[in-house]
Amino acid sequence: MHHLKGSVALLAIVMATSAWAQTAAQTDQGAAQPAHNDEIVKMRMDIAAANKKYDQKVAAAKKVFDHKKAEAAKERDAAVAAARSGTSAQ
Repeated sequence: MHHLKGSVALLAIVMATSAWAQTAAQTDQGAAQPAHNDEIVKMRMDIAAANKKYDQKVAAAKKVFDHKKAEAAKERDAAVAAARSGTSAQ
């Protein structure tokens, strides 16, 4: 019975140290990722950068569009309100 308890304790210690070693190794690998020499990887990274820049420009254009659209809606609403009240907005 004592051998069984000792074996279980030893097994738990071995498993804990191996899990710690794997975590430490993964942390070291994640910290030092060198630049890629693969042409396909470089190409995909360049494409991703271009897409990101495009998305940023589209988002900025949408903000301008939304602002201009809101201004036009205000003018339209004022003209509609004036037409309904029988006065001229011009």
